[in-house]
Formats: sequence, C-alpha cells, structure tokens
Amino acid sequence: MKMTGFLVAIVLMITTACSKSSDGEGGVFTPSPPVDKGWEFESTPFWKDEFEYTGLPDPAKWGYDVGGHGWGNNELQYYTEEREENARVEDGKLVITAIRENIQGREYSSARIVSRGKGDFLYGRFEIRAKLPAGRGTWPAIWMLPTDWEYGNWPSSGEIDIMEHVGYDPNNVLMSVHTEAYNHMIGTQKSGGKNVPTAIDSFHVYRIDWTPYAIRGFIDGEQIFTFVNEGKGYKTWPFDKKFHLLMNLAVGGNWGGAQGIDETIFPARFEIDYVRVYRMIEQ
Repeated sequence: MKMTGFLVAIVLMITTACSKSSDGEGGVFTPSPPVDKGWEFESTPFWKDEFEYTGLPDPAKWGYDVGGHGWGNNELQYYTEEREENARVEDGKLVITAIRENIQGREYSSARIVSRGKGDFLYGRFEIRAKLPAGRGTWPAIWMLPTDWEYGNWPSSGEIDIMEHVGYDPNNVLMSVHTEAYNHMIGTQKSGGKNVPTAIDSFHVYRIDWTPYAIRGFIDGEQIFTFVNEGKGYKTWPFDKKFHLLMNLAVGGNWGGAQGIDETIFPARFEIDYVRVYRMIEQ
C-alpha cells in the first residue's frame, strides 16, 4: 500500500525524533537534559548522627565493610568489624583509627563504616564535619556508593566522593564523581579541590547538594565543585538511584601510598564530629 506524502513526512519526523533520543546502542531511549529548578533543602536533618554517646558506632545507623584484599586500590589495611580500637565514639566524635599491627595477614588495621541498608538516599544535602589524619600514607574518605548497583559494577553505577585526602599532600582536599564515562581509569574523572591549610589541625565542614540537575560540592560553605546532569543516560549520570554513605581511613594504596608510608605516624586518627542529611524539597 502506498503512503501519501503527508504520511511519509510524519513517519520521517517520528523516526528522526526517536534516533535523536537514543544512545546509539539499540535505540535505547535516554532523557533530555534536566532543568535546574533551584531545589532547596529542609532546614532540619531527617537522618543524622551527632555521636553524642560512647562506644561502638550506632548499629541502627552504621555497619561495616570488612576485609584486607586491597579494595581495588592495593591498600594495605585490614578493615575490622565492631572493634573499638578502630572505630569508636568518644567525647562527642566518631574516631576511626588506623593502627600498625599484624592482623589477618596485613600490617595495618582500620575501619570502613557504611550506612548501607540503614541509611540509603536519593538526592539531598549531605554535611559532615571532620578533622583529617596527619602523615604520609594515610588516605581518609567520606563518600557514597550505590546501594543496589542497578547499572552494573563500578564505575557504571557511580560513586560520589564528598571528601578525599592523602597524607603526603596535607593541604589539598578533593571532591569527585565517577561514572562509566567519567572516571580516573580512563583519564576523564571530574573533580574539584581546595587548599585547606588546617585540614589536619581543625574541623571543617564537607558537603554536597545532590539534585536531579547536579551534584555540587562545598567546603566550609564555599562551592568548589559542580557536576551537571547532561541528560545522556546512566553512563554520564547514574545518580538517579539510592546511594549510601561510607567513611573510612585507608593506608597506602595507589594514591595514598604513592610517596610511601611514614610508619612513625601510627596510630593515625580520622575524627568526625557529625553526619547530617537533609531532604531535598520537591518542586
């Protein structure tokens, strides 16, 4: 059956629109870039830990990643579970301590506490006040990983680094995101940094504001990083799924150990004054 010229034109318009809305792989639809609606956040945190208690981290809010297999970065520590020597709350602060000792075939112990299954979040403001450890070989981080890994293994499902620091570069604090399209393995990582001369001497506030439009990073209220949703699908923006918080102190590794390890600095302390999560106000 012959189509009229009008019908042919309509078919061509639909075909063109569909091709422009695909990622080039089997015609999979991808959304157009979102509009920044100027989202704001509630003034009272709906999930928090002020660490106003003593002993192990609150088990209603925190679990542990455990092991000593290098964690993909050739790190040297063994992460323990429910061991106050490595993670304890005292004097209103969470203290994560890396210790030089023989444990489970490793020469260092430390802790990596996680909110997975106890605090899983989609969008919001995340604010953590912390004092970073001193000494060459330390590698503290405050960050977020996907809870369900719906887009696949790292980096496809994404990573958000709220604070990352290495002891041999004590004044430099970084914020980053990792996605399939943007990550350090292929030299496309998106990061922002700030010189913080008192990062290891004083407490500072590390924060991200995560909305459907962008992830914005702040140190002491100063914006230093912006990563915008390009609307090209999960390869550039996997940040439409739930993520959870992690806080850890690694020893050595590809970045933390790039200039060796000063064995005289241990035990090394990473102190967190509070963790506060504020709900995004829907528009």
